[in-house]
Order: sequence, then structure tokens, then C-alpha cells
Amino acid sequence: MKFSIVQTEGSARAGVLITGRGEIPTPVFMPVGTQGTVKAVEQRELDELGARIILGNAYHLYLRPGIGLIEKAGGLHRFIGWQKPVLTDSGGYQVFSLTALRRIEEEGVRFRSHIDGSEHLFTPEGVIDIERSLGSDIMMALDECAPFPCDEPYARQSSDMTLRWALRCRTRKEQTSPRYGIGQSLFGIVQGSTYAHLREESARELSGMDFDGYAIGGLSVGEPEETMYRMTEVCTAVLPPDRPRYLMGVGTPRNMLEAIARGVDMFDCVLPTRNGRNAVLFTRHGRLNMRNAAHAGDFTPVDPECTCYGCRNFTRAYLRHLFKAGEILALQLASMHNLTFYLWLLSEAREAILGRNFTAWKDATVKTLSAGPADTNQ
Repeated sequence: MKFSIVQTEGSARAGVLITGRGEIPTPVFMPVGTQGTVKAVEQRELDELGARIILGNAYHLYLRPGIGLIEKAGGLHRFIGWQKPVLTDSGGYQVFSLTALRRIEEEGVRFRSHIDGSEHLFTPEGVIDIERSLGSDIMMALDECAPFPCDEPYARQSSDMTLRWALRCRTRKEQTSPRYGIGQSLFGIVQGSTYAHLREESARELSGMDFDGYAIGGLSVGEPEETMYRMTEVCTAVLPPDRPRYLMGVGTPRNMLEAIARGVDMFDCVLPTRNGRNAVLFTRHGRLNMRNAAHAGDFTPVDPECTCYGCRNFTRAYLRHLFKAGEILALQLASMHNLTFYLWLLSEAREAILGRNFTAWKDATVKTLSAGPADTNQ
């Protein structure tokens, strides 16, 4: 993997991330395909929307359909029919969310499957082996995502263990080779909860381990937005400027633009597809609830400036009808629209950085997004 910065404005960066399966202009939004599929959206449609990279999740794919089957298929890309880059999360967040089903030890994480109750152990070495078998272009180290709020002693214990796990992941990567003839990169993950000194220590220690890229984890888990932005700034001030920076699980359009202003390059979030499936659509002027009666006789597009298939061919009235009738097409069109919006937004952010007018563009865009039409109270 190679990463280069093309232009900066303040801390905001426009770059290019080059992998064995293609180039990724940054800042970039990565649609979430946890189980090898982005919900309600075909791979063909993702390609047409302009997605350059998608996510998979080692935890979920390990449990179902199983690593052996994916290996027989020739790796995750062949199994799911997607030939562009894939980033796989290690499962650290799933560990965080399955509190009643797991036990964290120095060796790794013992957990029971949420599917059938079977017991499993994830070690840093084992996770790298799983991600090697998947063939992901970018692998994530195993980490613990500390809950919010948590006290400082727990946050330190968790962050220190994550650092030890990161070193074990890096060592295992060096001991093994890619399975399918295309290189794989490894990102370390900064933790430390909302304690600035722990975040700074974590970022410095990981930087010394010389990972291919760095993720900022453990945010967007309930802390105030300003705290998230402050912790992001602490991390980006320390992380190597010549490596990509990935803010995990973030977020809203405003969150992403504010994080770009603080030096972040990569984002993922389930929000565009999850909101889409629940009839909440993003537009250049705020969010719309497509179940609202106000749209019943509205024969304009969801967003007249949007280029998605739904906005080019259908009306708000028709989309509302689909949701009210429980038609699957509603989920597909809404998810495609929201992904189109997210991909467009980050592409526009990149163009603004290249033109060195990002700050003014960002402030104006955030103001417009926040204004919104009358039915945005979601």
C-alpha cells in the first residue's frame, strides 16, 4: 500500500491511497458490508455509485459462513463478487457490544456466538490469520473498545492491552504472507477513551510500531460531539502525517466534515444504509422522513441535485408509497440514495481541499445541512 498527500488546507488533507486492487482518493467514505454485503444494495450498484472500498467484519464472517468456505471460494473478494478493495474490521467493536457474551483476557477474547452460543477465542494472532484467509486489502488489529463512560484506570488498562495486542498483530503479519497474491496492509487502532493523555500515549506508541495506517477507535460510542472532536485532534496531532488516518464508525455528515478539518482521511458508518431502511434520507438541505404525509402528493425528486437512480427516475410521492406499502424496493432506493449522498459529500470535500477553500465550504455546508426542511426531527 502507498499513501500520498496531494493537497492540504490547515489540517484537512486530500490524498491518494494505492492498493493492489485500485486507487482510493481521500477523504473517502467506505460503505459497511459487515457480512459480505452492504444491506439492500447490490455490488453492481455500489460500483455504479462510485464506491472505491467497502468494509467486511472478521467476527461476523468467521462465524458465518465460516473462514473455510471463504478460503475454498478463493477469498472474500471472489466469494462476494467485489474486485475493488476491502477493509476488514477485526471484531473489536463486536466484542465491545456483546458484553454479556464475552470475557476479555490478556490472551485475547473468549466469547459465545450470538448465532448459536458456541464458544470461541479471538487472539491477536488468530485475528490476523482470519484476515489473511479473507484476503482483505486492509486488515485491522484486534483492540478493545472501552465503553463510555469509563473511569481512567479501566481506560488505561484497556488501552495498554490494546497496544500489546497491536504489537502481537504486527508480529503475526510479519510471520505470514498474503493468501491470494495481492498485498495486505495492517492498521493499528488508537484507544484511550476520552482521556487525552491516554489517547496521546496510545498514538505515540502505535506510531513507533510503524503500521501501514492508523485508526482512531472507541469514539462515537455515546460521548458528546465536542469530546469526539477533541480526542480526534489529540490523535491526529501525534499520528504520522505520511500514513492514512481512519476514524472508525463516524458518522453523521457534520461529524465527517469536522473530522476532515482535523486531519482524518477515511470513514465508515452504517448510518446511511440504516437510516435509508428506516425511511430517513439525507439531502443537501437536511434530512427527510419519507413516511411523512407531506410527501404523499409531492412529485419532485427527493433531492433534485442528486444523481442517484431514484432521484433521476422517481418522486417523493412514489418513494413514500413504497415505504407505506412495505415494498423492498423502498429499502434499495433509499439506501442507494443515502450512499450516493455520502460519497458525493466526501468527494466535494476533497475538491474543496484541492481548491484550498475547504474551511469556507465546510462551514457553509454544515450550516445548510443543519438548517433542513420541516420534517428533519429524527
